[in-house]
Amino acid sequence: MTLDERRNAAVTDPKLLARVAYGDQRHLSARQSLYRWQRPRYDLPGLVLQELAGTTGPVLDVGCGNGKFIERLRRDRPDLPVVGLDVSPGILAGVPGPVVTADASALPFADGTADAVLAMHMIYHVRDVGATVTELARVLGAAGVLVASTNSDRDKKELDELWRRAAGDVLGTRDVPRRVSLSSRFSLEKAPRHLSAAFGDVRVRELPGVMEITDPAPVVAHLASYEAWAGESGVPFTETVGRAEELAADVIRNEGSFRITCLGGVLVCRR
Repeated sequence: MTLDERRNAAVTDPKLLARVAYGDQRHLSARQSLYRWQRPRYDLPGLVLQELAGTTGPVLDVGCGNGKFIERLRRDRPDLPVVGLDVSPGILAGVPGPVVTADASALPFADGTADAVLAMHMIYHVRDVGATVTELARVLGAAGVLVASTNSDRDKKELDELWRRAAGDVLGTRDVPRRVSLSSRFSLEKAPRHLSAAFGDVRVRELPGVMEITDPAPVVAHLASYEAWAGESGVPFTETVGRAEELAADVIRNEGSFRITCLGGVLVCRR
């Protein structure tokens, strides 16, 4: 098995996701917190609420993680019945119910149960993207909407370069494996093709931005949040994170900030 094949297997391993990567909120919160540095700032839960303006029935938040979207929906749309689902019972422990431990490829709901389904930054973790998209469509009513999100293949390339430099310093060579990518299997560029297999109308809203970070801590926390896949990184993980911290601190001292360009997006899908 090649390094890329091992990485894909690990990024989609339900046991690893449930027990390590998302066994609690720590790693997900570290990745989410980086976005407080982004300009312009996007209110992603608010964008979801806009897309659900005409929704009056049940909403399923599949792969709800730490409940960021559930919290906002229940606050601003208390009229909507919202159920959170995630493969990890550990991360669901902090999310107010009703919540269900479930795999996105086998949802415990009848056909047409939901008026809306959310799949926010999670489809890239499933083993069979096509089968999961079909399953998300199955639980939607005929007039229902799927709101999904992911990142571009071009997202946060400066972090990839930082990792490459740090790993190169640790290994004493510039011939190093690329950084583990979570979203590459279902990136903003690939997602429309996957979603079009089940939805006739797929609309993409890109969310470009720039981060000007003046403290290396959030950069390091983001890189360290990939700890679950340390064995597939192809480099000494802890040492590489430590060297990345030194390099990021040098950039901030010399240039005033560590700059990251980011590109995510929301995909709104209807039949």
